Amino acid sequence: MTRPGSGPTAASRPQQQASALRKVPEVTAAFWAVKLLTTALGESASDALVTTVDPYLAVGGAFLLFAAALALQLRVRRYIPWVYWAAVAMVAVFGTMAADVLHVVLAVPYAASTAGFAVVLAAVFWLWHRAEGTLSIHSVTAGRSELFYWAAVCATFALGTAAGDLLAYTAGLGFLTAGIVFAALFAVPLLSRRSVGLPETAAFWSAYILTRPLGASFADWTGKGPEVGGLGWGDGPVAAALLLLIMFFVGGLQRRQVPKAP
Repeated sequence: MTRPGSGPTAASRPQQQASALRKVPEVTAAFWAVKLLTTALGESASDALVTTVDPYLAVGGAFLLFAAALALQLRVRRYIPWVYWAAVAMVAVFGTMAADVLHVVLAVPYAASTAGFAVVLAAVFWLWHRAEGTLSIHSVTAGRSELFYWAAVCATFALGTAAGDLLAYTAGLGFLTAGIVFAALFAVPLLSRRSVGLPETAAFWSAYILTRPLGASFADWTGKGPEVGGLGWGDGPVAAALLLLIMFFVGGLQRRQVPKAP
C-alpha cells in the first residue's frame, strides 16, 4: 500500500500521464545538439551517397529508409529516443536529396524555392493551429497532432535547405560565412525568449527552421574541397563522424529513458 504523501499527488498525476503520452522529446541543450548534428549529417551523407553510388539508387534507397523510419515513429505509442531521432535523421538525408533534385534537375532558383517552402510551412502551421488550437510541441501525441508535427518538420527542413543554399550560393557568402550568419540568427529567438519574452512556441519554431542551414553550412565547410571554400575533409568521413556523435548522444538519451527500478 502506498503511504499518504509517498506517491504522485493528484495534481501531478495528469502531468505525468500527459508526459508519458508525448511523442517528441523535451527541448533541452541535448535536443538542439542532436538536431544540429542530424542536419549536418543530412547534408554530408546525401552528398557522399549521390557521388559514390548511382544517384537514382541513392535517392530511392533514402526514400525507403525515410518512409520506414517515419512509419515506425508513427507506430510507437510514446517517445523513444532512437526511433524519433532515426526519423529526424532520415528526414535530413532524404530531404537534402529531394531539395537537390528540385534545383539541379528541375532548375528551380533558390529564391523561388525559399519563397515557396515558406508558403507551404505557413499553410501547415495555419492548418495545425486551426485543428488543434496550438502549435506547441508539448501537445504532440499520437494521432492528428503528430501528423501535423511531422508535416511541419519536413516543411521547416525544406525551407531551411533553400534558405541556406540561397545565402551560400546565390548571395555568394560561402559555407563558413553563411554558417556564422545562421549561427547568429539561430541564437536570436533563443535569447529573445529570455530577454524580451518571445513566446515559447514562436522561439522554438524560429530556431528549429535555422538548425538546417546552420548544420548544413558547417558540414559543407568541413567536407567540401578548398576549391569551393571548404576544408577538404571529405563528405564521407564527415558523415561517418557525425553519425558516431549522433549515436553517442542518442545512446545517452535512450539510457535515461529506461525507467529505474523502484
